[in-house]
Amino acid sequence: MLKIIDKYIIKKFLTTFFFMMGVIMILAMVFDIAEKLGEFIENDATFYEVVVEYYINFILFYGNMFSSMIIFVSVIWFTAKMAQDTEIIPIWNSGRKFGRFVRPYMIAATLLMLTSLAFNHFIIPHSNKVRLSFEDKFYRNTISVQDYHAEFPNNEIVYFKSYNGENNTVTNFTIEKWNGKGELVSFIKAGSAVNIPGEKKWVLNNYYQRIVGYPNDKIIQGPTTDTTFQFSIDEMATRENIAEAMDYFALREFIQREREKGSTMVPTYEIELYQRSSYPFATYILTIIGVAVASRKKRGGVGINIAIGLLIIFIYIFAMKVTTVAAINVGLPAYFAVWVPNILFAGVAYLLYRKAKA
Repeated sequence: MLKIIDKYIIKKFLTTFFFMMGVIMILAMVFDIAEKLGEFIENDATFYEVVVEYYINFILFYGNMFSSMIIFVSVIWFTAKMAQDTEIIPIWNSGRKFGRFVRPYMIAATLLMLTSLAFNHFIIPHSNKVRLSFEDKFYRNTISVQDYHAEFPNNEIVYFKSYNGENNTVTNFTIEKWNGKGELVSFIKAGSAVNIPGEKKWVLNNYYQRIVGYPNDKIIQGPTTDTTFQFSIDEMATRENIAEAMDYFALREFIQREREKGSTMVPTYEIELYQRSSYPFATYILTIIGVAVASRKKRGGVGINIAIGLLIIFIYIFAMKVTTVAAINVGLPAYFAVWVPNILFAGVAYLLYRKAKA
């Protein structure tokens, strides 16, 4: 049963969080508009497209991404303010233990954590589809790929020299089909190829096809032909942030398919998947640290608590970046790279909690 003090702290927690979220997102929008307004005007983006398709989804994406950090600053801000106004001293004098004082914080943190978790895995990806589509249409550079190589399921190996998204054309397109014994089954080469958008149908130009058979191989060649493959250009010419537009189940399937192809981007996609859980979970850790740091009245006032909070956030982000780079470039397991900063800071939270409790 929630007491009056519980409701008071939960209300302070949530109102401070949403206020700071609103201020930070407004500032982020102002800076983003200043940077991109010229391109929006140049590409004739309508007011509806800019506001509804881009900035609403912009707020959802970045607000949710940094929610745990904003929660941390919010906790430090209003807790330090309570300490400076001597609102916390009567709570200590009433005989309440520190763990009891922390309970309403954890209730509010749980509400925000569960919301963020659901948003990360199922809501934000669909929102990102609209945002990324807008970005591709109005200000992103055209996708281009050089020297592509991948092995698809069923022993199909695909090569091409280059791809230009502006004309949707692949050059020096080669496909090798092998059987389970490591023997070549067929070979197709085209000077250029075009994938029909949204389908797996291809148009090959200046093509040469060799079908291996006994006693003689079959050779087919010509100026152009229509055919169907098991893949589309969207699977080969992708931006690094393509995973942002996939929900939990779609992303897991995508990672498995990329792993089968031997893609070097698998660690990046795995980090995206695991971060969707680790970032919300950090809410608990940062909340405990925030309460432990800010619940005691300090000579420097609220400012010193905010400074300590910003330093902790900086160290947390730095640790996350270091482990992420290690996962991508050194081979550190992605799940370990994503969760190790939380594990380390959970230890810090425990020590600060014990010190504040004493």
